[in-house]
Amino acid sequence: MQQLGAILLDDGALTEEQLDEAIDEQRLRGQTLGRTLVEMGYISEPQLVRALATQVGMEFVELAEYPVDRAAVSLVPGPVCRRHTALPIAIEDGVIKVAMSNPGNVVAVDDIRTIARMPVVAVVAAHEDVLLAIDRYCRSDAELEDLQESIEGEVELADDDLAGATGEDDAPIVRFVNLLISQAIQDRASDIHIEPTETDLRIRYRIDGVLHEMQRASRAITGGVISRLKIMADIDIAERRKPQDGRLSVNHQGRKIDLRVATLPTVWGEKIVMRILDNSTARLDLEDLGIREKNLEAYASSYKKPYGMILVTGPTGSGKSTTLYATLNQVSKPEINTITVEDPVEYRIPGINQVQVNPKAGLTFASALRSILRSDPDVVLVGEIRDHETAQIAIEAALTGHLVLSTLHTNDAPSAMTRLVEMGIEPFLVGSAVDCVVAQRLARRLCDRCAVQYTIEPHDVPAAIGWDPDTPVPPIYRPQGCSRCSNTGYRGRLALHEVMTITEDIERLTVARESSAEIARTAVGHGMETLLQDGWAKVLDGVTSLEELLRVVK
Repeated sequence: MQQLGAILLDDGALTEEQLDEAIDEQRLRGQTLGRTLVEMGYISEPQLVRALATQVGMEFVELAEYPVDRAAVSLVPGPVCRRHTALPIAIEDGVIKVAMSNPGNVVAVDDIRTIARMPVVAVVAAHEDVLLAIDRYCRSDAELEDLQESIEGEVELADDDLAGATGEDDAPIVRFVNLLISQAIQDRASDIHIEPTETDLRIRYRIDGVLHEMQRASRAITGGVISRLKIMADIDIAERRKPQDGRLSVNHQGRKIDLRVATLPTVWGEKIVMRILDNSTARLDLEDLGIREKNLEAYASSYKKPYGMILVTGPTGSGKSTTLYATLNQVSKPEINTITVEDPVEYRIPGINQVQVNPKAGLTFASALRSILRSDPDVVLVGEIRDHETAQIAIEAALTGHLVLSTLHTNDAPSAMTRLVEMGIEPFLVGSAVDCVVAQRLARRLCDRCAVQYTIEPHDVPAAIGWDPDTPVPPIYRPQGCSRCSNTGYRGRLALHEVMTITEDIERLTVARESSAEIARTAVGHGMETLLQDGWAKVLDGVTSLEELLRVVK
């Protein structure tokens, strides 16, 4: 049997110097050579799997580029593929070819042989690639279409008919709604839009910040789908004339996922938007958010203080709440009393007292904040500063020994100071209370499988970035598209940050009611990097594209 190191040398994946170094390191770590090479960054996981397959004389397939036969996929149910991390990819001469990350799993081979009723030959693929391929090919679209037809066949639903909405778990409407939600979670969607139109029911998912139309269903099932969702979210199904809010939870592959539900009356019926809240996001550390070291140091110097105000600004959906929750994870300790007031409470965090505003009951941000300050808090999180009263109480709390975290809707960090002044807060209070402002945007992350390197001329770099026109630009990347990223060229998102620490000069400008442009010039002079500059650094790092940067930062 050929040795693993020799195979990698023959493939050109490794140099002899790297191999010698890894062998020495392997002895220290007491683990396999392959795992050591991956952890040292000398080879990738797929390269290791390919070499191991060659070592045992098995075929290796690159699933992202392999022409998967959907007829083969259809022979084995999706749950079986997920249970065994195996996917049928082709039928050749009466034999079904199955891609597996663990081809030695004889139970999986026997199950697939029994279900498909034909001999099985296992081929090797990277574990992550098999999971991605299963997500792509074992989708629920066909089942959704079948359920839609069965619903229409059972009853011609009118808009005010609740047939199937409150039925058993296996009722077609119930299964249809459950599949819509599970498919959205599987596709990494952040929002589900269910929109009645004049002729049909349109279903769209927001993936990586962009809406994609996923399904068009018959208008006949609209009433049942809307009613079922309202019942799940504990919303009044009889009220259709005004917007309502609710919340529901589902179990998806062993994880509890919460969804925030909002209804909106339109001319063709009620539209429902569901925000998917993955609790794992709330447990992130700040290092996981992609904040560059310089910005992280500036931000950490503020949240480690026992008092003062930290503001995170940006448009809706820019990840402000995620940043604040990650900050709470850093500052929250058993000896500290942390209280939040939010609308709504997006993520439940153990050990933190979270308050949900309820304007109907008179519990607004301002009234809740007053009560919180009588509850002996050390750290206070205010979901959003919307009015003068909330801003005034939050500022006073920051000046009286509390660390206050909140969000504000402004375009950049310097504008936060003038925005608070415009809300009617005395400028000298703003300058004294605010310690740090973080502006943030979300940009799509380049797919690391298909991104293409290219070069641009210095004069093509936006002037606001401040690139020296006489300095050549290093190679950067642009999207291309492959099966792994659904031909978009992007997979996942990353945050761009602008961290402004309030210095004496900025405080003086705030008290003098200077413009946000003047504050911005001073902040940049003190070393602040703008959103555009932080984004450009990430373009040079190859994690996003120049086009995407210019799309999210105007």
